[in-house]
Amino acid sequence: MSALRILGIDPGLRVTGFGVIEKHGNQLAYVASGCIKSNDKESLPERIGTLFAGIGEVIATYRPDQSAIEKVFVNVNPQSTLLLGQARGAAMSALVHGGLPVAEYTALQVKQAVVGHGKAAKEQVQAMIVRLLNLPGAPTADAADALACAICHAHGGQGLGALATAGYRVRGGRLIG
Repeated sequence: MSALRILGIDPGLRVTGFGVIEKHGNQLAYVASGCIKSNDKESLPERIGTLFAGIGEVIATYRPDQSAIEKVFVNVNPQSTLLLGQARGAAMSALVHGGLPVAEYTALQVKQAVVGHGKAAKEQVQAMIVRLLNLPGAPTADAADALACAICHAHGGQGLGALATAGYRVRGGRLIG
């Protein structure tokens, strides 16, 4: 059985996290993770170009088979939401340009898949990433979110223990029947 390599992306204009894992049957293995940072002194087009090029470099280096990206949530500040959407668009464009199929997951779906409930704190996500991938230490929050996105995709967008989410509703950050 060959391994499936998945690239997870946590988009952001200032910092975009990436995480690469391999799925061997039901086993997950860590490959790499990190952050692509744009210079806030540069213009928006230059920053978008940095993200696009950075993700292209990650794709060329790690050669993933599939990708997963976190969906944008609506922020209190419309300007921040717009900028995040533009960063997400640059990331998605880089993934498609790299020839990867792109799956999209909400933050709630990602947290549900990794921690078991959708309102988990960043620290809980980081702790579960360490456990699930048997890491010696916690990755940065952005890299952990990207790894969590990849793990969510590896689980087929389903929760811990591969519990099907179809037909369930969300209440209080949890899936209920």
